[in-house]
Amino acid sequence: MGSEDRDRLQAVLEALPAGVLLQSPADEVLAVNRKFVEMFELEGRADLSPGASLQPLVPLVRAFFAEGGSGQRSPGEILAGRHVHRVAEIPLADGRLIRREVEPLRHGKTYLGALWVFADITDAKRREHDLERDNLALAELAHQRNAFTAAASHELRTPLTSIVSFGELLADPAFGGLTAEQTSFIDAIRRNGERMQRVISDLLLTTRMRATGPELEFAPVDVPGMLEDAFLDHMRPLEQAGLFTVLDCTPGPALCGDRHRLQQVLGNLLENAVKFTPPGGRVTITAATRGDHWVIEIADTGIGIPEAYREEVFAGFVRAPNARKGGYPGTGLGLAISRTVVELHDGTLTAEAAPEGGAAFRIRLPVAGPATARLTEGQTPAARAHRGPRP
Repeated sequence: MGSEDRDRLQAVLEALPAGVLLQSPADEVLAVNRKFVEMFELEGRADLSPGASLQPLVPLVRAFFAEGGSGQRSPGEILAGRHVHRVAEIPLADGRLIRREVEPLRHGKTYLGALWVFADITDAKRREHDLERDNLALAELAHQRNAFTAAASHELRTPLTSIVSFGELLADPAFGGLTAEQTSFIDAIRRNGERMQRVISDLLLTTRMRATGPELEFAPVDVPGMLEDAFLDHMRPLEQAGLFTVLDCTPGPALCGDRHRLQQVLGNLLENAVKFTPPGGRVTITAATRGDHWVIEIADTGIGIPEAYREEVFAGFVRAPNARKGGYPGTGLGLAISRTVVELHDGTLTAEAAPEGGAAFRIRLPVAGPATARLTEGQTPAARAHRGPRP
């Protein structure tokens, strides 16, 4: 090798971030870089010139290994031998951890030597260990939080049910007449009790979903019929909020999905529209097939969602600033639950700006359902065939 080629090789080795030794086929030193010399304190203690034997170098390197760190192999096997593990993590006596990699060099069938790379991975391993500990701690905290949420929710359910029930009894004329003011108080008790029951149901469902995921039952779903039911279920709150509602759904094929869970998603989105749209506003529900997907959109003319929060609102317990500052009640769980249900159908749920400034939530669901879908008992694949709107 000419001096120019040797200088070029040395420049390459010095640029590498690890200690490097280049071994010849005759177990001689071809080249080493400064990091290798510093790693094992070899300056002035060993002949590292090209052509020098590797044998005197072995015990100097071996002296840095922790007891048992190199197994039962002889010194020659540790460094100069060819029959060693290509990758090994070797602890040093001073507490460092070295990752040694050996790459045989060949040209065709001719053995040209080996490239030995020694990288100090002490800090990386420490960070990895710290991350593992943090993950274990977070998992334990999540378990404790879920257990607390489930226990607290169950404990709250019974007294809340009693409060709502007694509120209904007090409002019954059979128990005596009430003044207009007393009636409004009873209505407030019932309304807030029912809201708390919904919050508890969301908390319990969220806990269950985190633990095991919701159990879905797939069957053919008549999408126009499902939307009509969702609209009828929320007609009264929509009217009480003074909102004009438009339902526009074109006929299409039956969707393979869990109708109960999907109707829960629609209910969450409609409740949001009612909550965040002032009187005189409009809620528009549209649905149509696009290719092999159903696309359902619920748009309103309410306060909307700031662009920076249109993804964050799908995380549990996260609410947009205008919702928090506006005094609108809620926990921020409804959208998180809804997205999880849609994603379990291999679909997407996104938030955008509505044309008139409010919020628009778009659901895309594959007609055939998720790849892992299993139809409920009694259904057959033929039941997925095209169906028109419900009469």
